[in-house]
Amino acid sequence: MARTASKVIVVVAWSLALYAQASHVTAHTTKMRGSSTRFYDFKPNPVMSNTQVQTKRITKLCKTKNIVTINGMYPGPVIYAQEDDRIVVKVTNKTPYNITIHWHGVRQKLSCWYDGPSYITQCPIQAGQTFTYRFTLLMQKGTLLWHAHASWLRGTVYGAIVVYPKTGVPYPFKQPFQEHIIILGEYWLRDLTQLEHDVISSGGSPPPANAFTINGRPGPNYNCSINDVHTIDVVLGKTYLLRIINAALNMEHFLAIANHKLTIVEADGEYTKPLTVGQVMLGPGQTINALVTTNQPISRYSISVGPYMSARNVPFQNITSMAYFQYAGSMPNGTPMSTQLPAYNDDLSIKNIMHILKSLNAVHVPRQLDVNLFITIGLNVQKCTLRMPRQNCRGINNGVMAASMNNVSFVRPNISLLEAYYKKISGYYTEDFPSVPGKFYDFVDGAPNSIPNDTSSTTGTRTKVLEYGSNVEIVLQDTGTVTTENHPIHLHGYSFYVVGYGDGNYDPETAVLNLVDPPYLNTIGVPAGGWTVIRFVADNPGVWFMHCHLEVHLSWGLSMVLIVKDGQGDLQTLPHPPANLPRC
Repeated sequence: MARTASKVIVVVAWSLALYAQASHVTAHTTKMRGSSTRFYDFKPNPVMSNTQVQTKRITKLCKTKNIVTINGMYPGPVIYAQEDDRIVVKVTNKTPYNITIHWHGVRQKLSCWYDGPSYITQCPIQAGQTFTYRFTLLMQKGTLLWHAHASWLRGTVYGAIVVYPKTGVPYPFKQPFQEHIIILGEYWLRDLTQLEHDVISSGGSPPPANAFTINGRPGPNYNCSINDVHTIDVVLGKTYLLRIINAALNMEHFLAIANHKLTIVEADGEYTKPLTVGQVMLGPGQTINALVTTNQPISRYSISVGPYMSARNVPFQNITSMAYFQYAGSMPNGTPMSTQLPAYNDDLSIKNIMHILKSLNAVHVPRQLDVNLFITIGLNVQKCTLRMPRQNCRGINNGVMAASMNNVSFVRPNISLLEAYYKKISGYYTEDFPSVPGKFYDFVDGAPNSIPNDTSSTTGTRTKVLEYGSNVEIVLQDTGTVTTENHPIHLHGYSFYVVGYGDGNYDPETAVLNLVDPPYLNTIGVPAGGWTVIRFVADNPGVWFMHCHLEVHLSWGLSMVLIVKDGQGDLQTLPHPPANLPRC
């Protein structure tokens, strides 16, 4: 467990050159018996408009601006590790903003204090302060990610976590010739903290991103970006493993490589049965490992990334980002072979993959259930009660945009919920999150739509308490209250079995559930106008955030908190908080 003594200490220094190589690179280490401890030093560089001190200044899309980065890198440094390694990351905040780091997909067994979401498991790391994260990748391997979890800073503060199997343990597929990391993102010319402030204060929706990015580069379809292109150099007749991560703020993405098929072999850090597809779609927070074989004529091929937008009447960036998949021997400046991405609203191609995706082997899905939750997901429009409606009520029909689960818009407290729970500090949250919506109706097609008169939500910091060891099923139901939409829902501290996935309103009498080999994920896209069913065992005590990973929806309140109580003995009990936990 996290408190087990490590046999080896490894200190790793990362450089931009190491990240840019983005191939099968691991930390240099002399491995002895047991697991390693790997140390990292994260120093976010500030956005400070009136000074160049420790500022990462970049030029993209014809304009120069300052961005928040980790160690001056965009995207940030890769954390390389092996299964069961202990990770220690010292984060020094040299920005004027509050910041935290979330280790997305790390299950944080008995290490909830280091999970990272601001005001949920910790107070933010304030300007000039330092906090050290410590956690163990217990029985975990694959591709995960880390990102900021305060404000909208994760728009530039993000990076990959690559966890290799233990020494001597092969992949369950042919060893690839090389591996490459592909991180999808969004780029705004505006300062992200100011953008968040303006969007929330306006009561309306965010503007589209100025560009999509692949490993921080927009590609040649955008202004001033003909040379700002990521290139993967390959040779004929080899198989490559692509570690694909969506780190975007508000956009789900299709990805395809011209004239090449992708074979999915892992999702969210868990192996899957091989599934060969023409393209993949990832919501923010999702990761996919896919094999691609260079079996086409020697040439230069495009890697295209474009939008998946399932909501109605929402503006979005529709210019495709492009990288190069370049065979050795091809013309380096030749026109790349192009690829056709699905239509931006192609729900069917996504549902087809999710219906087929399965765990590599049979798994132990909870059968006897102790807790059943039915949670509706959707957008709301609150009535305008503000003094300056022209400035602050720019939502639909002059309302204020919101989002909710079971019609409750989550309100973040001003202290850490985990501390409030652990220290029994009352007054900051309640334990009455509803297990079912207030009323049942045709959630997809019969939702109220007199906006904003009957689409408002209640507000509160409401949590659901689970007994340790309870078998939990959650039905996640999309609604058409404002618009149906695919919502990537992420659960901290756990992965879960996606046992069901379908269209329309969930009906337990007709729903077909896979209790044999469902995929084991940490983020699931609840389909537009549909539902998904997840199951897990509540065996990790702590306070765990569950939320939509579209950042604007999170800001609007599309989240809730699960509190998992202690069990019996040290191995089932949340440890004491660290001495240097940041203060609010």
